[in-house]
Amino acid sequence: MGPVLLQSGMCMGSEERKTRSDKMRPMDPDHAVQIADRTWWVGHQLPGDNLQCHVYLIEQGDQSILLDPGSSLTFAETRRKIEEVIPFSSIRWFVCHHQDPDIAGSLPLVEALVERGDAAVVTHWRAQALIKHYGVSIPYWLVDQNEWRLPLQDRVLRFIFTPYAHFPGAFCTFDESTGVLFSSDLFGGYTDEPSLFARDPDYFESMRLFHEHYIPSRDVLLYALTKIEAYPVDIIAPQHGSIIPRHLVADILEKLKRLECGLYLMGGESGDTQRISQLNSALRDINKAMIDARNFQEIADRLLTISQCMLPTVSLEFHARLENDRFIHWVLDKQYQGTGGELPEFVEALSGIDRESWNRESEHRYQPVSLNHEEGRYGIRLPLFKGEEERAFGVVVLHLSEETTPDNLASQLLEQMSLTLQVAVERETIFRGMEMERQKFYERSIRDSLTGLFTRFYMEDTLQRLFKIHDRNGGMPVALAMLDIDHFKDINDRYGHIKGDEVLRQVAQIVSADARAGDLPVRLGGEEFGIFVVGESTGGISHIAERLRRKVTQIRFSGILSELGVTVSIGTAIRQSGEVIPGFIERADLALYQAKQRGRNRVFFADTKDHSNQWSLHFD
Repeated sequence: MGPVLLQSGMCMGSEERKTRSDKMRPMDPDHAVQIADRTWWVGHQLPGDNLQCHVYLIEQGDQSILLDPGSSLTFAETRRKIEEVIPFSSIRWFVCHHQDPDIAGSLPLVEALVERGDAAVVTHWRAQALIKHYGVSIPYWLVDQNEWRLPLQDRVLRFIFTPYAHFPGAFCTFDESTGVLFSSDLFGGYTDEPSLFARDPDYFESMRLFHEHYIPSRDVLLYALTKIEAYPVDIIAPQHGSIIPRHLVADILEKLKRLECGLYLMGGESGDTQRISQLNSALRDINKAMIDARNFQEIADRLLTISQCMLPTVSLEFHARLENDRFIHWVLDKQYQGTGGELPEFVEALSGIDRESWNRESEHRYQPVSLNHEEGRYGIRLPLFKGEEERAFGVVVLHLSEETTPDNLASQLLEQMSLTLQVAVERETIFRGMEMERQKFYERSIRDSLTGLFTRFYMEDTLQRLFKIHDRNGGMPVALAMLDIDHFKDINDRYGHIKGDEVLRQVAQIVSADARAGDLPVRLGGEEFGIFVVGESTGGISHIAERLRRKVTQIRFSGILSELGVTVSIGTAIRQSGEVIPGFIERADLALYQAKQRGRNRVFFADTKDHSNQWSLHFD
């Protein structure tokens, strides 16, 4: 049951508020700043402090509320600003979102001023257990014992429980009447140049390190944000950083949802939060590079840029062993095209090293080695292992501009790069091997003579190899977009088979031109085509399919076909682990059938969450 509130005080009248507001200088931090109706910022900015602490005041006559009274260092200025708005004696409620001295350190000074017997410190029981050590005797009003709400004269304060963000009893305060969220540590930031209000979305960069550092995990942060999103937040007033106005709230929320937290979990003994944040950002970029990159060169270029965040890397070099014990070499100077050749001495020493030997070198394995004594070049070598195989199949060399020994954080980056490159180089090795094999298979008609696309025979041989990798690593999914030309029989009947073949060739050219290196464009039969894509996410194959559909609609024919408009229906599917070729193709074919049943000229996706043939329709 909520408290019984005294009704003796009356809020300031609208005319009086207007007169008082007119006297204020809204953006002058030397005075109280009104941020919403009868809601004021009354904090104080300490010179040279990049973790500014804010204090807020809500006018409610003699039932007014002070949120996070602040530090003993700033309380004199806070009191002066409060009394620009109301007498200090009008404050009944002192909300303390947590117990830290920059938030609650002024409570002994507050107690010296409070003469009323109904004053109370509003907090959570977990914070009360620590706040009591400030030695104040003001009674406590605990949010968790009062239904998480405080009804006032003309508004209700809602308290939102956000545990572990950043301490066990953390909570926020939401004012229903103004839409202001007093967010405690959430949405706070480090500000070298204090700005009371965030000016643009770039403010998020001030928040990034603060949350990566303070919040223990992304799950904790997502839980807190989900709870907050249940309220119609209009303004966010954090304890630190800048107040977030209405037009930035949604954007900041979405960016926070994607933020990785718990920096100290990856930092080991390092206390350099800036550098740990740099590592966190680099690890995120590595994963993104694998998802977004369209070819091996792009992956290599991105990983080079990422490594340069923490090491003086000037280039990357790759060596890998093929099935016939030949070696292939990729280097930036040749656009990572891949060439054969002998292994240099500094690579040969690691080629074929076993996992156990490499792991025994844990303290020294990332030590730079001399690549060329005369030129003074140094590098770091990373062996690459394939699945459960014990011996390395490849080596990556990071060329350095100077001899540098990686610290613990840089070593973590190299470890993650090694795992990512194992997949990328193995995939590229397979693709290069496929290129070599293609020369042999030309004699066996691996390409359809009409369209130039691969045949089903070649498709099955290649998919078997890719499926083995998918089943072993679980990290290289295979997706299929299956196309069928709409009303193709009518085209043949009206224009004849020769013109029908021209239509087939034009559509096939679209499919072939859109395929990346390593993709597998196939003529499945008749007017049916497929493009198999390796490593794309569910959203990726849907995007590819929609792009193909649109490009086909833009085909323009000449002569007798000049008035012909061609469309395709497309079914897409992501291969499930262990799924055989016929079952995989059948699911895409069923999705294609659904696309035709629903009107043609559209993409239909086969859901892979289970085997119950659920469907997700993609409209134009």
